[in-house]
Amino acid sequence: MIQLEHITWSVSSRTILDQVSVAIPANTYAVLMGPTGCGKTTLLEILCGLRRATAGRVLLDGVDVTDLEPRERGIGYVPQDLALFPGLRVREQIGFAPKLRGMAPDALNQRVNRLAEQFGIAPLLDRLPDMLSGGEKQRVALARALAAQPKLLLLDEPLSALDESMRAEAMVLLQRVQQEHALTVLHVTHSSSEAAALGTLHLRMVAGRLVVESQG
Repeated sequence: MIQLEHITWSVSSRTILDQVSVAIPANTYAVLMGPTGCGKTTLLEILCGLRRATAGRVLLDGVDVTDLEPRERGIGYVPQDLALFPGLRVREQIGFAPKLRGMAPDALNQRVNRLAEQFGIAPLLDRLPDMLSGGEKQRVALARALAAQPKLLLLDEPLSALDESMRAEAMVLLQRVQQEHALTVLHVTHSSSEAAALGTLHLRMVAGRLVVESQG
């Protein structure tokens, strides 16, 4: 479960997030919509620890993680630009987080290979990012986010760079991944059709606050 309690974020005397409070139950696929510049990405960055809130608390499964480093929060994050490491091959991208945590080489290879098979990117394991298509990069970024076995997955407009046919396929993949890994997902999007297809909880950012539009 994600709990945000009175999250506030201000910059240059302007309040972007104003006392944001919400509870997202475990294993929920939540979608967040709102106009450009309203604070959606900022909220994701506060959740995963890349940005510090001006005020408020972040709780995951009842544990206050407000002061924890990103690597200590057990969160997978796919930013809008995917942020693949330019000099690492696909197998190194996927294995980056578990290797950093000291996973043994044999176990690391097994996890990388299993995720590569699941995402249909096994033939790409020795390629660099500039040798991948947009859809392939998106699959690599998702596999990398899941390699550390997070309970929570944050997605910042992950399908925005895909064409319509690829987007439909990617939405099916996201639904399957969420169910198979029993993930709580918070997915930022500007697409109402994407939100309708994926979300079981619909949120909207309005004037710095979160509004629950529908649930179930």
